[in-house]
Amino acid sequence: MTLRWLSAGLGLLVLGLLILGAVTTSAQQASPQPQPHPATPPQAAAKPANIDRNGVLMLIRSTLLALDHANQTGNYTVLRDLGAPGFQVNTAARLAEIFVKQRGDKLDLSGVAVIDPQLSLLPQIEPNGLLHMAGFFPSVPSQVNFELLFAPVEGQWRLFGVSLSVGQSAPVAPPAPEAPAAKAVVSQKQATPPRPGATSKQSAPSATQ
Repeated sequence: MTLRWLSAGLGLLVLGLLILGAVTTSAQQASPQPQPHPATPPQAAAKPANIDRNGVLMLIRSTLLALDHANQTGNYTVLRDLGAPGFQVNTAARLAEIFVKQRGDKLDLSGVAVIDPQLSLLPQIEPNGLLHMAGFFPSVPSQVNFELLFAPVEGQWRLFGVSLSVGQSAPVAPPAPEAPAAKAVVSQKQATPPRPGATSKQSAPSATQ
């Protein structure tokens, strides 16, 4: 699932490291590499996060609703303050620049308060200690796709990175053509025109003398 990260600062750095790792892996497969030394520790992998469904819903909804309020008001101070120190490297003005398109499109995220998300990436702890999850909120005719990163701060998960996009959840059929308007047919008795050369006979009153 590839989404464009809308946060800046360390959030972009994390995505850059993930892409760099994928490129390095492809290069290793293209050319023979020496066998690793037996003492080399295995590369760390992500592991499932120990967090229940209610906790996941609270993190997702609180984050996206805070972003929705910021987009509606143009004030991103609260959204910034809710983030981890790595997210707070962005100023409120910088966040306003990052989300300017969503604000201009008047993107409405209020539906996330009542719709259950579908997770495409179950919550997992990345090797760097960040909580990572992704999914979407289905709706008609569009859906909200999200990808979130949270950092542990004083025993709480705080926002570290957010990626958001909107797409269609299902094909939209073209509008049906308009039915032609029904025409009322009125039967009228037409007068028969006289034949050529015929004259109409009229009886004139006779005068008695």
